[in-house]
Amino acid sequence: MLTIHADSKGRALAVKGAWIAEAGPLEDLVAAHPRARVRQWPGILTPGLVNLHGNELLEEAYHPDPREADELGTEPLTGDALAALELDDARWGASARRGVQRMLAHGTVVAACEELRNRAVRDAVRRSGLGTMGRLGRPGGVPSLDPYASGWPVEFAQPREPGSAARFAFFDVPDEAALAERGAATCVATVVEGRLVYRRR
Repeated sequence: MLTIHADSKGRALAVKGAWIAEAGPLEDLVAAHPRARVRQWPGILTPGLVNLHGNELLEEAYHPDPREADELGTEPLTGDALAALELDDARWGASARRGVQRMLAHGTVVAACEELRNRAVRDAVRRSGLGTMGRLGRPGGVPSLDPYASGWPVEFAQPREPGSAARFAFFDVPDEAALAERGAATCVATVVEGRLVYRRR
């Protein structure tokens, strides 16, 4: 089934399976595919963000389970707090799944990583559909789920076009300047491999 995703400016992508079938104005895509499902989102359509701190956020941080919030809080644990935890593969995998979901909630569709050494983390990332790309060394800035809060230049994923993978995100802002000012917490929807993997409630 074809699904058309569009922003408030009428910019749209037609998705079939895991791929972009067409791109263009919403009215043109609807006219060409009258039986397609249409999802309209507030704000702007973007290719989604690249988070440059993939290793730091997924292999060097523990994302607490909500049931652990009273004991561990809700923010990622690093450094001494992480070292104090006794994490087996199951907990590392669960942490990575929560970390990926939080990245998706910030419109991230690609994480830049050196080789992921923790097998449980690597498997969780692979199964999530989150894209990965290589990197050389550690980037500057402060690791953050919101790339705009890292203090480092923000990168977008490659522009979406027909035949490319269906990975993109919508942010409830009027333009990219407002996105830079307000940050990635303005994300309202993220699509990965053609699946709606995050929707703000």
